[in-house]
Parts: sequence; C-alpha cells; structure tokens
Amino acid sequence: MRVPRLVGLMAMDARATAEARGVRLAAPDRPDFPSATVETAVDYVVRQYPRPGTEIPRGAVVTVWFEHGEGEGGGGAGVREPRRTGPPPGGLRRELDEPGDAFPVSPVLR
Repeated sequence: MRVPRLVGLMAMDARATAEARGVRLAAPDRPDFPSATVETAVDYVVRQYPRPGTEIPRGAVVTVWFEHGEGEGGGGAGVREPRRTGPPPGGLRRELDEPGDAFPVSPVLR
C-alpha cells in the first residue's frame, strides 16, 4: 500500500485518514496523540515520514509532526550548533607586544 498524504490535515483528520488506509500514526512531539481529545487534535500536520506515495506494508507506522500552538515553544530555540570561543580561525590577527598595548595611530588619522 502507499502512504497517504497527511501534511496539511488537522490531527483528527490525519488519524481518520490513516485508519481508513490501514496505517498507524506516531507523533514524537505529541506523546498524548493516540488518545488525544478534540482540544489537542486541532493542530495541523506539518511533516510526515515516510513521504506520501512511498510503498509500505499494511499496518506500518507513519510518523507525523504538528505545528506548535501558542505557548508551546515555537520560538526557534531548537537545536543549535556548538559555538567556539574566540574569533573564527583564519583572517588577520595583530600581535601585541604586551597585553593592553594600544594600536598605533595611523599617520592618516592624525
């Protein structure tokens, strides 16, 4: 069987479509989704895996992710790459004789 397109559907419609097509749904960002009530089932599916049209066996699991509702952390504070301390490698660096020495004033600026 082929995976149905669930992106764009409300959670309760995605659940009904999956049941009708013989697949099970999993929602890692909504652990309460299998027993969700109408209040929690009004979010929209924004991503799914496997992609629509992929051939899978009947009863397989399709993973879906929902949009974040208000106050649920949709502010972009997701995974960040590690930051290095100090300037990035490469580029020009000026060596000072002693820490705290001032830069010499250019004759053009005098």
